Amino acid sequence: MRVTLLSGGTGGAKLARGLAEVSDLTVVANSGDDAEVYGVHVAPDPDLVTYWLADEIDERGYGLRGDTWEVMEALERAARPTWFRLGDRDLAMCLIRTEELRAGARLTDAHARVVEAMGVASRVLPMTDEPVPTRVLAAGRWWALQEFMILNGAQGPVEDVDLASVSSAGPTPDVLEAIALAEAVVVGPSNPVISIGPILALPGMHDALVRTRAPVVAVSPFVEGRVLKGPTAAFCEHAGIERSAQGIAGAYGEVIDGVVADEPVDGLPSLEIETLMNDVPSMRRVAEKTVDFAASLRR
Repeated sequence: MRVTLLSGGTGGAKLARGLAEVSDLTVVANSGDDAEVYGVHVAPDPDLVTYWLADEIDERGYGLRGDTWEVMEALERAARPTWFRLGDRDLAMCLIRTEELRAGARLTDAHARVVEAMGVASRVLPMTDEPVPTRVLAAGRWWALQEFMILNGAQGPVEDVDLASVSSAGPTPDVLEAIALAEAVVVGPSNPVISIGPILALPGMHDALVRTRAPVVAVSPFVEGRVLKGPTAAFCEHAGIERSAQGIAGAYGEVIDGVVADEPVDGLPSLEIETLMNDVPSMRRVAEKTVDFAASLRR
């Protein structure tokens, strides 16, 4: 089955790893937290998905296994700020992407070179080729998303989220084609506000998801009613999203046809399964059941 996955951070990347084993997979990755650091274009979510698909993820869950830190150590000795930590191999992938961008390539094609370099067969598409930085208001000031997450330690409460730049961008033709040709579209278990939210906020994305003939199913990011990683709870509180599968169903509204979760959901088709993905077999299990559930739905 041709599956298109909308993905942000760790939850979506884990599901992508499982889906790659049971489907012909294309991932549409959030690029709202991309940043320029150390003179290179860093794409945290597209890279995270790519590293999981390559089976190269490290024990932290977001870097490359066996990476070294000589560049960061050299910068520290030179008294340069190193709050955004990039391993040497990770930095090399960013250099590949940046070199392509400076030569005039689209972000889509530039990141494709990273995917190729990592030996990944699935497609990983940035949601847009345009810069669409997410900003967060907290502690009385606006933060670039990476600064909020790292320098501020993602300390809430979240007072506001700015996705204004998204309104002047749009999904790439590659993304729209991946949705139109999919036999199932899956909204990954990522933060609904800062990971999936920017994707859905792109002009034309809502219509593309409503128009596609493929069933669209969301996998809840909540496991036993809690968040496993990251500041999802703080962002959901700000956005008024109930921290439950029911809340996810309400947040995505008419875009989705069903929900996969470990708790009941009222009002639309749902599949209740264990959604914890702590190893590759469990990632494959959740992916397989999600695909089967999507296949059972008809638009």
